[in-house]
Amino acid sequence: MLSYQDNPAVQKHRWYILAAVGIVIIMSTLDGSIVNIALPVMSADLHIPMNQAEWVVSIYLIVICALLLLFGKLGDIIGKIRIFKLGTILFIIGSLFAGFNKSFAMLLAARAVQALGAAMTMATSNGIITEIFPLKERGRALGMIGSFVAVGAIAGPGLGGVILAHMSWGYIFWINVPIGIATMILGYAVLPKDLPVQKVSLDYAGAITFAVTIVALFGGIFVGQDVGFTHPVILGAFALAIIAFLIFVQIERRVAHPLVEFKLFKNAEFTISLLAAFMIFVTNFFFNVIAPFYLENARHLATNHAGYVLMIFPIVQVVVAPISGSIADRKGPYLLTLIGLLLIGISQLGYTMLSLNAPIAWMMFLLALVGFGNGTFQSPNNSIVMSAVEPKDLGIAGGLNAFARELGMVVGISASTTVLFSSMSHAAGHKVTTYINAHPEWFIYGMHVAFAVATVMCLIAIALTAWRMLKMRGKTQNADLNR
Repeated sequence: MLSYQDNPAVQKHRWYILAAVGIVIIMSTLDGSIVNIALPVMSADLHIPMNQAEWVVSIYLIVICALLLLFGKLGDIIGKIRIFKLGTILFIIGSLFAGFNKSFAMLLAARAVQALGAAMTMATSNGIITEIFPLKERGRALGMIGSFVAVGAIAGPGLGGVILAHMSWGYIFWINVPIGIATMILGYAVLPKDLPVQKVSLDYAGAITFAVTIVALFGGIFVGQDVGFTHPVILGAFALAIIAFLIFVQIERRVAHPLVEFKLFKNAEFTISLLAAFMIFVTNFFFNVIAPFYLENARHLATNHAGYVLMIFPIVQVVVAPISGSIADRKGPYLLTLIGLLLIGISQLGYTMLSLNAPIAWMMFLLALVGFGNGTFQSPNNSIVMSAVEPKDLGIAGGLNAFARELGMVVGISASTTVLFSSMSHAAGHKVTTYINAHPEWFIYGMHVAFAVATVMCLIAIALTAWRMLKMRGKTQNADLNR
C-alpha cells in the first residue's frame, strides 16, 4: 500500500506542508469569530438593523456545518489534497468580495463562498496531516493543527478589535487575500499528489438531508432568538430539522457507502473525544460572545485595548499546544487531556466571580489559564480522534472532528446569547435583548449565570474524559496480564 511516510520528498517537506495547511485553517476558523466585534460598524455602514447584521456570522457557521461531512467523505473518495486546494481558492475569492461594502446581499453571498471554501479545508486538514506524519510525530503535528484551529476561533475578537482601531471593517476580510495567496503558492509547491483512492459512489441523499437538517435547525435557532421560539415559522423549521434528520439516519443505515459510518461511534475513544471537543468549543464560545460585552460595555475599555487583553488566550495556547502534542507522543495523551480540562474548568469558575470592579489583571490571569488549558487539551484530544479510525476513514473522521468544533461554535454562540439575555430579562423584570448602559448589574448577573452554564458543560467533559482515561488504563493493565 502506498504511503506518504515512505516518500522521502514528502517527508522532507512535511513541516512546510503543516505550515501551509495550518495557515489556511487559522484564516478559515478566524473568520467565524472575527466578525462579531465589527457587527455594530457593519450595521451602521450598510444601514441595516443589528439582528440582520448578525447573519454575517450565522450564515458562515451554518454553511460550514452543513457541508463538513460532505467534504470529509469527498476527500476519502476523490482525494483530500485536491479538495483542500480548491477550498483555499474559494476562501480567498470569498474574502476578496466580502470586503467590499457595496450591499448586504453581496456580503452574505461572499460569506457563503468563504464558508464553502472553509468547509473544504477544515474537513480535510486533519486527514492530510495524519497521512503525512509518522506516528512518532503525529501527536505534535495534530496538536499544532488543533492549536491553529483554536487560535483562529478564539483570536477573532482580539485581532478584530486591533484591525478596527486602525482600518475599516473590510480589512477584516481583505487581510486573508495576500496571506491566502502566499500560502496557496507554498501549498502548490510542497503538497504532494493525492494517493490512489477507492472509487465509490457519493451518498448524495445523505448529504442533502444532512444539510437540510443543519440549515433548518440553526436557521430556526438564530431567527427564533429575534422573533421568539413559539413563532409558527420557527416551529416549522424545527419540525423540518427533526424529519430531515430521521430520514438522514435511515439513509445512512441502508446505503452501501454512507456519508457517516455509524460504526465509528461504537469506538468509545472516538466518540468521547468528539463529545469533549464539542463541549469545550461550546464553553469557549460562551466566553467569546460575552467577554467583549464585559470589557467594552461594562468595563469601558477601548476596542483596541479589549482586543489586546483578549489576545492573551490564543497567544498562550499557540505556545502550549505543540509542547503538549510532543509530550503526548512520548507519554500518551490521556492524562494531558484531563489536566487541560481541569484548568479550563477552573478558569470558568473564575469567570463566574468577575465583577464591575474586578482587577483587569485577574481576568488576564484567567485568560492565560484557559489558554494553557486549551493548549494542553486540544493537541492530545485531536490525536486520539484521528488515531482511533482506520486509514480509509481518515477523511470522514477529520470531517466529524471539524464538525464537532463548528457545531460547538454555533451552539456556544446561540446558547450564550439565549442564557445571557434570558437571565438579564429575569433580573430586569422585563425582556432585555441588548446591553443596558444604565443597569450594568443586569449584565453582570446574566454573565454569571452564563458562565455557570459553561462551567457545567466543562464538568461534563471532565467526567467523560476521566472515564475514558480509566477505561484505557484498565485495557492496558489487562493486556499486560495476558502477555
